[in-house]
Amino acid sequence: MNSGPQQTTSAPPALRLGTRRSKLAMAQSGGVADRVRQLTGRAVELVEVTTFGDVSRAHLTQIGGTGVFVSALRDALLRGEIDFAVHSLKDLPTTQPAECALAAVPTRVDPRDALIARDGLTFEGLAVAGGAGGGVARIGTGSPRRMAQLSAWARAIGCEIETVPIRGNVETRIGYVRKGELDGVVLAAAGLRRIGRDAEVTAFLPTEAVLPAPGQGALAIECASSNAPLAAQLAELDDPSTRAVVTAERSLLAALEAGCSAPVGALADLHDDGEAATEMRLRGAVGTTDGSTLVQLSTTGSLPASVEEILARAERMGRELAEEMLAKGAAGLMGERVL
Repeated sequence: MNSGPQQTTSAPPALRLGTRRSKLAMAQSGGVADRVRQLTGRAVELVEVTTFGDVSRAHLTQIGGTGVFVSALRDALLRGEIDFAVHSLKDLPTTQPAECALAAVPTRVDPRDALIARDGLTFEGLAVAGGAGGGVARIGTGSPRRMAQLSAWARAIGCEIETVPIRGNVETRIGYVRKGELDGVVLAAAGLRRIGRDAEVTAFLPTEAVLPAPGQGALAIECASSNAPLAAQLAELDDPSTRAVVTAERSLLAALEAGCSAPVGALADLHDDGEAATEMRLRGAVGTTDGSTLVQLSTTGSLPASVEEILARAERMGRELAEEMLAKGAAGLMGERVL
C-alpha cells in the first residue's frame, strides 16, 4: 500500500564564523567553532576576513591601533555575510556598538607576556648579558606597553636594553631571534600556547614586572544584537569569572581614554573563599616607552554576590583606579607614540 511521500527534515544551515586569516586567529576561531558545534549541534564553517591591520605594514600606533583588526569583521557581521565573529579581546575597542552583541567571553588563557630569547636566556639574563654582538640587548615588540615596562624593569635591575618596534605574525617575529637579528622578542603567552609554540618560550614574564594588555589571553565572541536566539546560545560559552576581570581591565582602559595601542597594562584577579569569588584586585601601569617614567597603582575591593553587581563593581573599580592614575600623571604618558 502506498503510504504517500516521505517527509524529510533538512539540517539547519551551517553557522558562519568570521575570523582573521592569521594562523593564530584561525586556531582561536577553530577552537570556538568546535565548542559551538557541540553546543548547538549545527555545522560551523570558518569565513576568512582580511582586516586593515592585516594588510597594513605600518606600526599600529600610526594606523590608529584601536579597531584595526576588528572593523572588517563587524562590517561583515552587519552585512549578513557571517553569523558571528571571534576576536582577541585585547583588540576590541572599549566602546561596544549597539548593533553588535558581545555574546560571550570564554575562559581566559594565560594572560602573561612571554620572552623567546637567544641561548635560552631569561629577561634578567639577557639584560645583564647584553646583545650577542656586544652592546645592549635588542628586544623586539610591537607594543608600546611592553616597551615601557621592559625598559623600566631593565632600569630597575641596573641594565639597559633597546626595544625595537616590529610587526608580523608569530613565525616572523620568532624568526628575528633565530636569524640573530634580535636578541629576543616578547609575545603573548596565550597566543603561543594556542598555536603550539609555547615550548619555545625561554621565560614567562612575571606580572609584578610586566602587566599584560587589558583583556590579554581572552577571546570575544560577537554576533548581531538583532539575532537574539544565537546570542543566547553563544552566551553558554561565557565564563563569569573571566567576564568580571576583563570588565575591570577594560573599564580602566576606557576611563584613561586610551586605545589598544597605548602603553597601558592592566590585570585583575579574583580571590575566593573556596566557594565563590569574594575579592578582586586590579593593577594598572602606564609609562613612557624608554622606561624613564612609570605610573603603577593597584586597588582591591570586596565583591557582591550577584553576577550583575560584580560586573558593576568591576566597572567602578576600573574607573576609580584610572582616576588615581590620571592624578599621578598618567595622561601625559599616554600621548607618546612609537614612530
